[in-house]
Amino acid sequence: MILGTSEKAPSRFAPTAEATPTRPVDAAKETTRRRPQARTLTQLLLPQTSVDRFTFCELVAADLIVLVAVCGALSLFSPAWGLPWAYLPIFAVLVTLFGFCEGLYKRAGDPSPAGIIPALARSTLFAIGLVFIAAWDGMRLLAAARIFASSLASLALLRRLRQMEWKRRRRETESRKILIIGGGPVARSIARALRNDPLRRATVCGFVDDDLPLSPAVLGRIEDLDWLCRAEFIDEVILALPGQTAQTRKAAEAAFRNHLDIRAVPDLPPGPWPDSGIDHIGEVPVITLHREPSPSATLFLKRLLDLIGATFGLVLVSPLMAIVALLIRLDSPGPVIYSAERTGAKGRRFRCYKFRSMVSDAAHLKEDLRARNQRQGPIFKIDDDPRITRVGRVIRRYSLDELPQLWNVLHGEMSLVGPRPHPIDEVNHYELHQFRRLDVKPGITGLWQVTARGCPSFELNMHLDLTYIENWSLRLDLRILASTVRVLFTPEGA
Repeated sequence: MILGTSEKAPSRFAPTAEATPTRPVDAAKETTRRRPQARTLTQLLLPQTSVDRFTFCELVAADLIVLVAVCGALSLFSPAWGLPWAYLPIFAVLVTLFGFCEGLYKRAGDPSPAGIIPALARSTLFAIGLVFIAAWDGMRLLAAARIFASSLASLALLRRLRQMEWKRRRRETESRKILIIGGGPVARSIARALRNDPLRRATVCGFVDDDLPLSPAVLGRIEDLDWLCRAEFIDEVILALPGQTAQTRKAAEAAFRNHLDIRAVPDLPPGPWPDSGIDHIGEVPVITLHREPSPSATLFLKRLLDLIGATFGLVLVSPLMAIVALLIRLDSPGPVIYSAERTGAKGRRFRCYKFRSMVSDAAHLKEDLRARNQRQGPIFKIDDDPRITRVGRVIRRYSLDELPQLWNVLHGEMSLVGPRPHPIDEVNHYELHQFRRLDVKPGITGLWQVTARGCPSFELNMHLDLTYIENWSLRLDLRILASTVRVLFTPEGA
């Protein structure tokens, strides 16, 4: 599920009667019945890409900046051998436009695929050729050659650096979880190809099939897709049921309803079809039916807000953190920092840090006190908890015990704003629909903390967290952060 999207999605699949056989339709007649889609002027003039808008703008902007910087430096330090200033933006734009034609921005995958250097060379050569003709009287041939070489070298270096960063990110990020619909030879072939390709960073969680017996590999039936997608935190389904239209449609509807990416194995005649525009997983052709829109730009800004906020926060409160650490050390025996496993986004576990506000053996005493739990649902909390130390009561009252979690924000395990991370034993008691809370990174503060912090209702807590997820925006994050500051000065306790 994507931040800012609602739980329910409108169906894009027209209802069909499964008992009614389908008639073959003549291809020529079917083509005449279809109405051509209206296309904008931009779509007609520019080649279409599979890159999302934010990534596309990022790629083009990076190329423009590099070209302007390199050519501007040449013109500044050696005007006779540089590009005339009036033609500098024209040259940069021409390179990117020819890059469209050469397919430099078509894919969001590997930023430096085979054959990209010749494509860059052609784009740069055509652009400098047009500029040279336009500026015939004010530009030397050797200057044009120098600009061509330096521009090509800088663009190639940029893509090499981008490729290195891309590979580093792929190594550090968690793999996508994929569920394959079908358990036949085609589905097994796809699973083998994904498992044997480390660059795809994909984890095949298993198969869903109505005919095969259940096993560790076959997780369930198509009718189980709704809860399987939640329980396994699935990111994408691949429909591998050639010739089974009704089952494929049913699985596609469930996947779309749960905001998952959908790919399918098409029924194609034998042949490699290298120019068909269809992707391949191993030797199996697949087409993309649906890809969940991702607000890449706003998510990038949210992460940037987290990094800036956590960095400045640590700098500003470091003296206060030192005082709190000293008081904890003097008050009771045990470590200053308490760390425990928490459940993060997509069910991933991480070590969450807090200032210790309880006695050292608090975890062992929890089960003895569970009968006194004053919260509804799986959350455990009681007033006048005997495990809390004297200093612990003060720092919990003002939420100072949460300050070390700024390190978790810097590491990317948490965000400044989001649902609070729950202990693993509490998550194990979630009902299925409550796992939606784990679709996003947990946060230091959230909507529940600033609106109903003292309310014991777990259902209200869950409702507020899901409301935040479905209505998320950067503006909402900033409002919650501002409200958090106000709540800290009118403490209500943790």
